[in-house]
Parts: sequence; C-alpha cells; structure tokens
Amino acid sequence: MATPKQHIEHIRKNTFSIGGEKNPLAPMLDQAVKYLSAELYAKDVHFLMELIQNAEDNEYLEEVDPSLEFVITSRDITNTGAPATLLMFNNEKGFSAKNIESICSVGNSTKKGNRKLGYIGEKGIGFKSVFLIASQPYIFSNGYQIRFNEKPCPHCNLGYIVPEWVGDNPFLLSHIKQIYGSASTLPTTTLVLPLKPDKVNPVKQQLSSIHPEILLFLSKIKRLSVREDNEDPSINTVSAVAITRETNFMQRKNIDAESYTLHLSAEENGDEFEKECSYYLWKQKFPVRQENRVDLRMGVEDWVITLAFPNGERLHRGMKYSPGIYAFLPTEMVTNFPFIIQADFILASSRETIRWDNIWNQGILDCVPFAFIEALVSLVKTVDDAPLSSLPRMFRFLPVHSSPFEKLNPVRDSIKAKLAEKDIIPSESYTEQKFFHKPREVCRLMPDFWNILKKTREGGVSLHKLSSHGCYVLNFSFDKPEYDHILDFLGVRPVSSEWYVKCIQGSNIVMGVSEATYLELLHFLAVNWQSEFHSTSMGSIPLIKYVGIDGRVSLCSVNESSRQYGKNLRRSLQSTHVSWLIDWNREFRCMSDLFFVPRTTQEAICSSSNKEVVSKWLVDWVKVTALSVYDFADFYRDQVSCDRKLVIAYAHFLYHSSLKGYLQDKVSSLCGKMPLVDSYGYVIKARNAVLVPASESKWMQLIGSNPWREESYIELGEDYLQPGYFAGTSTVGKKLVDFLKAFAKATDIPHISPPNAAIPTASTQLTKKNAFLLLDWIRELKRRNCIPERFMACIREGNWLKITMNGFPGYKPPSQSFLLPSSNRSSNWGNILQNGSVLVDIPLVDQVFYGPEITGYWEELRTVGVMFEYGEACEFIGNHLMSLAASSTLTKSNVISILNFIKFLRQNLLSPDKFIDSIKEGRWLRTCRGDRSPVGSVLYDQEWTTARQISNIPFIDQDFYSKDILVFKPELQLLGVVVGFNGSYQLVVDYLKSPSCLSNLTMEAFLLVLDCMCHSNSAHKLVDALKSTKCVKTNLGYKCPGDCFLFHPEWGCLLKVFGGFPLVDSSFYGSNIISHQKELKDLGVKVDFEDAVKVFVQTFMKEASLSSITKDNVLSFLSCYRTLKETPYRFPSDLKKCIREVKWLRTRLGDLRSPSNCILFGPEWKLIHPITRLPFIDDSDKYYGIDIHQYQKELKSMGVIIQFKAGVKFVAAGLCFPRDPRHIAPENVLSLLQCIRVFLEEKDHSFPEAFLKNVSRGWLKTHAGFRSPGNCCLFNSQWSSHVRPTDGPFIDEDYYGFDIKLYSKELSAIGVDATKVCTLLASHLDSHSEFDAIVRVYDFLRENKWKPDSDATIKICIPDGLENERWVNPEECVLHDKDGLFGLQLNVLENHYEPKLLHFFSSSFNVRSNPSFDDYCKLWKVWESLGRLTQAECCAFWKCACAKMQRSSRAERTLADDLVKLPVLLSTGEILLCSKSDVFIADDLLLKDLFEKYSSRPIFVWCPQQNLPYLPRTRLLEVYKKIGVHTISESVLKEELSLADGVELSQMDLRDAGIGEELIRLILGFLAYPSLDIEATKRHGAVQCLLNLKVLETMEPITVSYSLSLSDGEVLKVEASCMIRWDKECSKFFTQKMDKAGGQKNLIEYATSFSEVIARGVLWDKEDQIKALSELIKLAFLLNFDEQAVKFLMKFNNLQTFLEDEEFLNAAFPSV
Repeated sequence: MATPKQHIEHIRKNTFSIGGEKNPLAPMLDQAVKYLSAELYAKDVHFLMELIQNAEDNEYLEEVDPSLEFVITSRDITNTGAPATLLMFNNEKGFSAKNIESICSVGNSTKKGNRKLGYIGEKGIGFKSVFLIASQPYIFSNGYQIRFNEKPCPHCNLGYIVPEWVGDNPFLLSHIKQIYGSASTLPTTTLVLPLKPDKVNPVKQQLSSIHPEILLFLSKIKRLSVREDNEDPSINTVSAVAITRETNFMQRKNIDAESYTLHLSAEENGDEFEKECSYYLWKQKFPVRQENRVDLRMGVEDWVITLAFPNGERLHRGMKYSPGIYAFLPTEMVTNFPFIIQADFILASSRETIRWDNIWNQGILDCVPFAFIEALVSLVKTVDDAPLSSLPRMFRFLPVHSSPFEKLNPVRDSIKAKLAEKDIIPSESYTEQKFFHKPREVCRLMPDFWNILKKTREGGVSLHKLSSHGCYVLNFSFDKPEYDHILDFLGVRPVSSEWYVKCIQGSNIVMGVSEATYLELLHFLAVNWQSEFHSTSMGSIPLIKYVGIDGRVSLCSVNESSRQYGKNLRRSLQSTHVSWLIDWNREFRCMSDLFFVPRTTQEAICSSSNKEVVSKWLVDWVKVTALSVYDFADFYRDQVSCDRKLVIAYAHFLYHSSLKGYLQDKVSSLCGKMPLVDSYGYVIKARNAVLVPASESKWMQLIGSNPWREESYIELGEDYLQPGYFAGTSTVGKKLVDFLKAFAKATDIPHISPPNAAIPTASTQLTKKNAFLLLDWIRELKRRNCIPERFMACIREGNWLKITMNGFPGYKPPSQSFLLPSSNRSSNWGNILQNGSVLVDIPLVDQVFYGPEITGYWEELRTVGVMFEYGEACEFIGNHLMSLAASSTLTKSNVISILNFIKFLRQNLLSPDKFIDSIKEGRWLRTCRGDRSPVGSVLYDQEWTTARQISNIPFIDQDFYSKDILVFKPELQLLGVVVGFNGSYQLVVDYLKSPSCLSNLTMEAFLLVLDCMCHSNSAHKLVDALKSTKCVKTNLGYKCPGDCFLFHPEWGCLLKVFGGFPLVDSSFYGSNIISHQKELKDLGVKVDFEDAVKVFVQTFMKEASLSSITKDNVLSFLSCYRTLKETPYRFPSDLKKCIREVKWLRTRLGDLRSPSNCILFGPEWKLIHPITRLPFIDDSDKYYGIDIHQYQKELKSMGVIIQFKAGVKFVAAGLCFPRDPRHIAPENVLSLLQCIRVFLEEKDHSFPEAFLKNVSRGWLKTHAGFRSPGNCCLFNSQWSSHVRPTDGPFIDEDYYGFDIKLYSKELSAIGVDATKVCTLLASHLDSHSEFDAIVRVYDFLRENKWKPDSDATIKICIPDGLENERWVNPEECVLHDKDGLFGLQLNVLENHYEPKLLHFFSSSFNVRSNPSFDDYCKLWKVWESLGRLTQAECCAFWKCACAKMQRSSRAERTLADDLVKLPVLLSTGEILLCSKSDVFIADDLLLKDLFEKYSSRPIFVWCPQQNLPYLPRTRLLEVYKKIGVHTISESVLKEELSLADGVELSQMDLRDAGIGEELIRLILGFLAYPSLDIEATKRHGAVQCLLNLKVLETMEPITVSYSLSLSDGEVLKVEASCMIRWDKECSKFFTQKMDKAGGQKNLIEYATSFSEVIARGVLWDKEDQIKALSELIKLAFLLNFDEQAVKFLMKFNNLQTFLEDEEFLNAAFPSV
C-alpha cells in the first residue's frame, strides 16, 4: 500500500500530468475547474456552514464524542504573509485515500448518492468553500500533509484541486500544537487556513455569530467551540463560545415517530454562568409523494421532519431573533413561529433560505402540520400524571402570529384547521378525570367569574354541573389573559351571556355563599350588565336579597325590582340605621312593596372595596337606592295616610327617630308634611296649620269657635294625648303633643297665625282680659311680622276699644282713638286744637278702665291704629277738612280760613307741618288752569312776563280771591305755592307751550329757552319741542336748529367752499349767544368743527355724485385745506376717506377720479407715458391750469400720486402697448421694467389680470422676432457651450443694451422664465433650417434632461440629404434597427444622430429602442404582398414573435388573426410565403418524407436548418401550433387500399404470425393495470378477438393511401407500405411476408407495424394508451416473445396477470 506522500505524487502525475504523460482528460478537467471557480464566486456561500456540514458527514469512532473546534489567531503560522490564520480541529476518523481523490477532483464527492445514509452536504462545494477565505488551505489528516492553491499550478495550469505535499515543518507543527494546547493530543484532522486580508473581519464576524442552536439537529457532533488565540489576549475580538449537546432520555418511539428531550448549553467568555436550554424534539417520517420527487433527492423514500419545542428561553447569544427553519444546520429564516422546523430542505446556494419554488420543499411543508398535530397531542395528552395546570404552557408552541414568509402561512393555517377537529382542549370538571374537547366545543369564562366559582366551591357549593349548561368550560389553568392570543387562534370563544344565567340559576351560588362572595357576584354583574346581561334573561332569575314582611331573607329578580310596579328594594344610607329601618318597615307592613336588603348584605356592601360600582349598579339597573331615615319617613308619609292607626304610628316613629338623632335638622320638614288625625278622627294630609286640641286651648277662650276651618287649620284629635307602643318603642304622657308643638307647629294663641278674615270678637265690646289677650296676640304677630290684612282691618276698625270723648264714655275703633301720655294729660294742645279746629272732636282711650297696664301696650295700640301725637291730631283735623273738600268745592272763605288757621298755629308757636302735609296735595286752590293743589301753583308778578310767552303756567286766580290773597304769601309758600321766579326754569319747561307757538321767537324768549336748557332737568323736552320749529334767526332767515351753523373764525372757511350754509345771526342775538354753544348743539345747531365737517362731507359727496364740483370749488377747498393745516383742527377720518375715495378730480382721461386714483404729472413720468394711459390731473388751461401744481403737498396728502415709485400700480393697470411693437422704444421697456421692480418690492404684490393680459402680447424683441414674455428668455452665458443666442427666442441684448440683464428678476416676474429655456428651444425647433443648429438644440435639451409636456406636439428632424429636413412623429422613429429591416417603414435615428442623443430621444420623446412587435407584424404584411423573403428576415421575425409570445398572450391572438401566409422552404433554399391553411407542421417524419418525395408543392412550415440559440426549433413549432398551423398527422386522411384481385393468400398459424400465449399474457397484464380499471370479462373479450383471427400471408405489398386537401381544392395523395392490416369486420389478419434478408431495418419496420396494428385493434376505444401498449408489443416481438423475457418486461413495467387471467390463458392455450 502506498504511503500518503506516494499517493499524492501519484495523483499529481496521473491526474494532472505533472512529471508524466499528459492525461487525455486534462482539457475536460481544465473546463471543470473553470466551472468550479465561476460557481464558487458566483454563489453567496457561507464557508463556515460548509465546514460544519462536512464535519457532520464525517465518520467517527464509536468511543469518540464527535467535536469540532475553530481557533483563529493573528499569527502567520504558515509564513505565507497572511494577516491571520484560522484552524479547524475535528476528531473524525481522518481522510481516506478516496476522500483525498475526491477533493482533488470536481464534482466527484464521496457523499454522492448517499443521502439515505445521513449525509447532509449537497451544494457541490464542500471543502472547496475555503477558497473564499484562504488562497492556500492546508490539510493534516491520517498522515496526509497537503495544501492547495487557488492560483493555477505552473506545471499544469490548474488551480484549486492540485495537491502539493507539505514537507516536515517543525515551525508550523509546533504552532498548531501550541494553539490547540501543547498538553493535548492533536485531533485526527486539522485544517489550516491562512486568511485573505479582506476576509479576516468577515471570518471573525461569522465565528462570533455562530448560533448556539447549531448542534440542535446534527446527529453526530456533540461539541462545537470557537475561540481566538493571540499572544496578547487584549486584542482578541472574537466572542468565544463552547456549545454542547446532550440527549437526556427517550419519551416515545414507534414505527413512524419518536420524541426525546435534548439539552443544549453554551458557555461564552465573559459570562459568569453557562446558558442552557432544553428542547422537546418530535421526529416523524412521511413517505415522499410521487409528485414531489426531484432529481436531487431521487433516492430518498421518506421525509424525516423534526420539530423542536424549546422549554424556556431559546439560546440567542446576543441575537434578537433565532432561525426557525433548519436543514440540519440553521438557515437565516426567522419564521415568527414558536417552534423550529428541521427537514432535508433543498436550500438556496447561500444556505440563508430554502427554495420556496421547489416541489420537494413544498411537500415537506405540507407534512409539517401533521407532524405538529401529533407532537402537540403527544405533549398534551400522553402524560397521565401531569396536572391540568401544566398543560396550557404546551400551547405556547402554536403558530399564533403569521410569518413574514408568505409560503409558511398556509402551514400555519393548516395547523389551525387541523387543531379545530382535535379533542385537545382541557375542560373544567372539578373532578380528577381529565376531559378534552374540540376548540369550538369549549368556551371561556370571565376572570372575575372564575374567582366567584373558586370561592363558591371553597364554601361547599357543588359545581359538578358546570359544563352542563350548553357548552364545555375551559379549564381554569388555561383560561387566563396570558393565553388570550392562543385561545383566539384556536377559536375558543367566550361562553354566551345566557350561560351565566343558567349557571347562576342552576347552582346555589346566590344563597349558598358568604356575603363577601355574594358581593363579588353582584360586582361581576354590575361591571358586565350593560355589555353582557342587559338583554338576556339574567334579569328574570332570583338574584337580589331582601327581608320580607315575615322577617326572613328572600330573593327577587332584577326585572321584578326595576319595573315600575315591582318590588321596591332599598338599603340604608347609614349602616347604623339598618335594623331601625327594617323593624319600622315591618311595622308599616312593607307598604307599596318596599323591602330592605338584609343587614348582613348591607354591611358587606359598605365594607367592600367595590361598593361604588355595586351601589351604582343597584341604583341604575336594580333600582335599589340607599334610603336615609329621612327618606324612609318621607316615603311612608303618604303611604300611611290610608290607615288612621298607621298615621298615629308614623307620628310615634318620627318622635323616636328624632330622639335618637336619626333625623337631625329634618324633623320639622317631615312633621310639617305628615298626615294627621283631626278631632273628628279623619286623616288629613294637606293643611295650613295645626291647632292644639281644643280642650287645652286659648283660641277657644278668645274666639269661641274655630275660624280657621276654611283655611285648612287642623284641630288635633285626642289620640295624640294617649300613650303608645310601636316597633319595640313606647311613648308616655303628653310627650307626643309636646313633640308636635315643637316640630309639627301644633300651636295656640298667641303663637297661632290668625285667619285672613274678620273675627266676630272684634266687633263686640271685649272684656279687659280678652282685650289684653288680643293685644298679646298682636304683639306676637307683630314680632313675626305676619299680621293678615283682613284680620288687622277688622281689629283696627272694630268697635271694641273703650274711650271717652268730651267726658262721655263709649267704644270706638282704635283707628279713631287717641291716647294721651300721662305726663301730658293736663297739657292744653287739645284745648287749643278744639278752639282753632273748626269744631273737630278728639276721642281718648279710657285709661281708668284699662288701668296702668294699658301703657305697656303702647306699640301694639299704635299698630292697631291708636294715635298719640299732636301732629297726628293735626292730620286728623286736616283729613277731616279734605273729606269736606272731596265732597264739595271749598269756598273763598274756606280757603281764607285755612290760611288763617295756619297763621294761627304759627302765632301760637305750634308747628303747622302735619296739618299742611295733610292738605297741600288736595286740589282745592283755584288757578287760571282750574282747581289745583297748592304745590306747583304760582302767584303771578312781573318776573314771569317773558316766561308767560313760552309757557302755560298755573297762576292763582287773583280775580277770584281778590287782593286779599296777597296777604298770605308766607302761608302760600308753606303750602307749596311758587312766589317769585327765583330760577323756576323747570316750571317753565313743565308747562311749555306747543311747538306751533314757539316759532320766530324773540331774542329774549330764545335766550330764556337756552337758560332753561342750561338750568332744568328736562332739556330734552325743549329740544323735542324746538328741533323742528323755525325758531333760530340766521343769515338766511328763521331756520330749524338742525339746519343752522354757528360760525367759527378758524374753520369757518370750510363753510364757504360751496356756500348755502345758514349761519346763526350773531348780530341779532348779541355776543351772549356764544356762551350757549352747548345748548345750541343740543338743539341741533352745528357748533363744532366735527359737526360742520359731517355736513360738508355730505355736501361734498352730493356735489361729487352730480359731477358739480367746479374748478373754483376745488381750488377753494385746497386753499382751505392748506389754511386748516395751520390750526389745531384736523379733518376726521370720514372726511379724509371721502376726499380720498370720492371721484372729484378731473384727469386728462376726461373722467373724474378720487385723489388716490390720480397722478400729478412730473418729469419722472415722461418715459413711461408713451406706452400707458395714466390718470394725470387735468392741468391744462381748459381746467385746473398750472395753478394746481402749487397745491402739490396738499394733493399728495390727499392721496394723489406724485412720485414715480408710488404710481407703479397705475402703470400695471394702464399699460397700453401700441399695435406695432416696433414703436416701443428700448427706454420705454426699461422704464416699464423699473416700474415692475418697484412693484415687486411691495409686500403681497399681485399683478392685475389686465396687466398680465397686456404683457402676454408679443412686445419683447428677440432673435426670433417680437415675443411675449412667456415665449422668450434671457440668454445665459453658461449655455454658450451648447447653443447660440440666435438658436432660439432669446431677448435681443444688442437692441436693449446691457441694462436689460439688470432686470432679470423683473422679466421673470412677468413670465420670462429661464427654466423654460428647454421648452422654448424645443417649440422653436421647427423654425430652423440649419441641421447643425437643430443638433445643438437637441444636445442642449439632452444636457438639461428635458422632457416635453404631456399635451405638447413633438416632432423629430430627419435630414433627407439634400440640405432639407423632414419633421416626423416620434412614433415613426426607432433608435436602432440591428437587422436592417425597417429602413423603408421607420426612421432609424442612429443613422442621423450621435449615440449620446439616442438616449435623449428615448427618455424624452419616448422613441422606441427597437421596432415593436406590431412593427414586425406590419412588415410581415409587406412581405406577404411580395411573397418571398430571406433566411435572415425570416429568422429575425420569428425571433421577435417567439419572444413576444412568452411575455404576452395578446401576441398569440395577433399572430393568429393577422398572419395570413406562413413561410415554407423551397428546395433551392429560398423561403416562400404560402397560405396558412396550406402549411403544416411535420410532426410525423415518415409522412414528411412521403410528401416531400412524391409531391412537388412545398407544404411544411419553415424552420431554421440549424438550431439557433435565440430561436429554438421546439419553441418555434409551439408558436406555429398556437397560431393555428395544423400537424400533418392530424390533417391527412388515411385510407387502407384493398388487395388487388388475384393476389395469392396463404393461411398461417396464429403462433407463426406472432399471436401466441406470451402476446396475450402481455396484453392481459397491460389491460389489468389498476389505472385502466378494466374488469376481467372485458379484458378477456378484448383479446378473444385476436384468438379468433384468420391470419393470411401474401407476397404482395400491403399499402395505405394518405390524402391532403388544400385551400385551392387540390388534393395531394401519396401511398406507403404498411406490411400489416387487421380487418376486424371479417376477423382477418393480413400480413406481408417478411423479407428476413432485408436486415434489421425490415425487422424493425415489421415489428413496428405489427405492434401498432395489434395495439390499435385492442385499444380502439382508448387512444391515449395505444402508444404505450404498442411499444411493449414491439419490444416483445423483437425478443421473439420469449417467455422469460416477457415476464421480466412485465415486472419491470409493474404489469401482472391475475388468477382469472391465467385460467383464461390455460383455456386458450392448453398444455400438450
């Protein structure tokens, strides 16, 4: 046996011809290496995965734990100049000689065809992937010390696969041992890879990113480690890791599947603890389906799918996501599934993903759902002792979330669909037995209800019927929010709302649980009532506890409690009042179905953390409201009124509740409304007041009867005086009546309110005791300020008070009585009054009768009307006199007596004020205006003369009273009479005459009016009277005040501008009139500048509207305007606005305009004037003249435009170009641009539409004539490298001068847009006659990447060679015509333009690169008219047609419809176009030969003689078929010719003709194939006709005729020999005697004819099976129907005969 070194030398010599003879296979090897190189660097190969894959495929000794280690070092241990070295250590058996030969070749792997043995490599690269990172890889294994080089070997010019022996190198070996660990023995195989400089970092990155799960599905490697070894550890950058795999134990194994747990651990440098994770693995086999077989896996019979379920957090090693699909090694596919799929997937070259379009992979994915279901069922159901609480976590492996890979989502959907039919979801049974159901059969409960059920069960209530309410209930351990996404995925729905109804109703959950649990139930219902239970029957089941009338706890439904006439359930607002309310509720017999929630329940609600929610629900839905004791009392107030005893009980309830402090300050309100039992025993609900029982009352003593009966005063019955016992409480003595006095206001005199009516007692003489009782009553009522009017009236006017009058006793009403103070009893004012009071008597209270006690009721007596003072006596006398005046007019003597009485009182030093007050308002004094009261009357004298002119004052009638009246001036003044004028302006105003009497007033009268306005409070009355009266004297006569002006020396010039203003006549009124400016203004006289201005404005606007403002008016106004500027008076805003806005200035345009719309002409306007029509003020001699210019400042302040810059808006509006633009001078244009510049400087500028319309005309001179701004632009010097100024509509700078460039911004504003240069040049193209200029423009457009607008008309210039051009549409052009076919049909631009412009035409003009398919079809039409074409033309057309049909179905229809003629090849090599119906596809070469041999007319469609790569013959024939070309085989009519008469026929034996037992067996086996589904009797009948044949042999040929009908009526006919004929009608089999000397050709012809005739005769009704049977018979015929050969042939083709077939054969061919 050769040593390893000798073996390498042998390979170098014999395989690579190094030092030996040249290997004849060397050229092939060279080509293979080239393919390897191309494939290696074309694929995105992950070299690390390839090496791990190789290590997994290696063989290991049994006692060895396979391991793999990668070590990278920065040392160059191979001395090749590498910046770093990667070493791989593998403890495999080592390289064998075959392994060495394999890596020294291409495509000769030792693993080929061994997929079934567990080899996982397949990419065809393997070890050679190391060349991606290393140029010279080294191998040390089993004595082999070799290296390879990617550079070609100098001896054989091959790279990659030529081995080179590495001599003993102590330096290298020592470094390898040092790196591995000098104390350890080196593994069998070591790879040393000197890294390429640009691959160091990528290699480190790959090493650092090795996934800890990489060993998960490898069957051999148990340990993999990565580390970096450097002399200086601080430069290490690779993250070291050691990954270990261990299979713990087997769980299940059968013929198809096995499961086990696998443990992975990963220890990284820097980590204190080792990371671990265990995985439950399910491995299952599935047979490979026939439709999923592929060549790469042809020998594999089973798919082995392994699913890994991580138990805990997966090992990530710093990665955010982990791969979800493995092909033994990880891909980079993150599936978003919580389990890992491992299978023998076919991967993309990069190993990153599987190939989605591969049917093998699709077959695997189809099986994944089945494996997953089995695995999950195994996890969930096979562990008998596992508690149900441990099962839900198994469902975390469900693919709840969709995958980013669309092809994986069907897997997810299939898993979901299959799980829907599996009994896999655990239900809650509260027994030890486990129950599983389909997801749709199981339902979830709300978490809160689970808590209720838990506590219910803990309380001893049975819940075994939990799943008997219409669905199975999900197990409690599974029914948690953390599993929501899983349960949603499975389709586990919540239970229906009605389920809760049935569960609560069917279980003792309400009454059988504690109050705390019952409260949880109520809270659950409250939270979910509106969303879940409101519309269910939950409201109809007993849920709510209450205490019945018998004191027991009962239940009612929500509906029963909440409906209008149902039970009224209540609870106590205060927890301490619960028992009190429940006891009294029973005492009141639970009237109106009022019941209380039990005390324990109420206490539970109060102590619950959910009391707010429960309480709100009880209130809103159950209508259980909380009642206070007050609410309870208020409720029963009306309820008890139906029963006299309950009314009494109710009073006792209020009494005791008040004693306990339950009612606080609300007792009075309740007692005020409570029903009461009156003295007749009736229950009274409505009342105004309550009277104590009559037997103990003062009201009966004073009044003797009940005067309040009509006013709903209740007299309490005697029951309230009796003791009582109710609800466990007792009442003794008169406590209840005292309570009612205190709170129900049961009252007596003096505390009772009297009726608002007269009482009979007041009209009788009262005893002293009752008089004082009445006064006490009055005192109390006065204190309360509530004495009824009618009651007081009867007291004041009743004759019950004892008096004396002139010494005689009597009774008088208090209102007519006097009580003298005891200290003044002897005073003489009474006598004085008697003497001077014209016989008026005064009644005095009898103090002797009432005694001194009467003085203690001073205020009460005053209240009832008793008088005490002298003043009151005077009033008494005055009132008496006024009563006389009311009945008759006082005479002169009466009046004089009154005046004398006043004088008398004054003389006796007594105040007459009270007397005067009582009479001064009476209408008893005669005046010139009738009887009037003294107040306001006037005693006339000379001071009233002027006032009498304007006022009707009531003067005392001195003619009636004579001069005597003048003696009493002091007394008259005391009575209110006006004596003397003394500034009585208001009196003048009060009696002012009517306006008709106030016109043309004298100076004194008018001034008095003004004084009255100044000093009275009724100036408005004078204004109203005089404002429409012509009372003011002016320079234009008497005028109304509102029409007059008070002239002012400073601003009066304004009133003279127009004239006609009425001015107050100051010479008539004198200088005093000036002091009354305010009063004049109040009357309406314009005295202020502002008022005058307003009238002036109106006059100004009126004159302006009538166009009546004259030149003199204007100049006068301007002069006044100038004058006023020197005064403090300023025009108000409305006048300024009027001046600015009203049209009053005449312009040269002949119209009137407002100042702001006028211009005062000046030198600045000279240049712009020729091209505008501007509103200059008319300063001609015919109008304002030159004088207008002296008011320049005034006009400017009014808004007139003076400066050029300020008037640019007028230029914009008044632009008016001459019709001929040649009349526009350059300076006019520059002036216009200057205006535009000024305009642009304004904020928010906007050109008027008229201006834009005017400037859009052609007025700018360009090199292309006069153009509008939008159709020209300024030339930019940067464009000069491509175009010239004369190449387009550029503004003529020679004409305008250099200054035109200074206005680029202004030109841009009116439309001169440099960005439109391309569009302008393009639109100007067709005006060029010079092709060079056109090319320059195209080049400029190309440089600027111009594209035309969608609606632009585009033309392309085509030179015709005669210095002329044609302009054509882009649709008529193409860039290229590589075949040179379209020179006459299309304009080929590459013939006229440089290549750089061709792309421009394509991108901007949408010119096609090449002729389109439609162009080719049009060209074909041309050729059809010519009838002939060349080979090149034909190839070009059908190349295009084939390519188009691959991309578009429309192309097929186009060719089928448009192509009338198709090509056929003449014998001369020419191509002729013939009618499509006369051209055929030669699908039968025998027929083709016959027609070509015997017919001179070409009928077979053309195909290229040589199979062209771009026009495959098969593809072309397919195209022909699709467009309607028929095959020759389907088009010919076959006719078997009869044998000629006299032909000698000899009969043959069936066996001699080949129709023997083996032929029949073969046919029966074929007919018995399952897919044909032919019964035995029909099989036997099919072959029976063969056994009945009469075989006749002839020496003459047996012929057949083929005819072909053409479109012109011609029929082509040919004949051929067929050698065999079967006439089934007469059961004859004709055969031509075979010429055995004819050799193999005759033999195969005969066999072919024989087999086809037999097959067609047997399978005449199964056309699609004839060929298969024919081939079998042909082969058997050639084998002479050898028995053994036929049997093998049948086995090989899976054909067999059955017992009934053998019996048929035995009967047909009995043994001899």
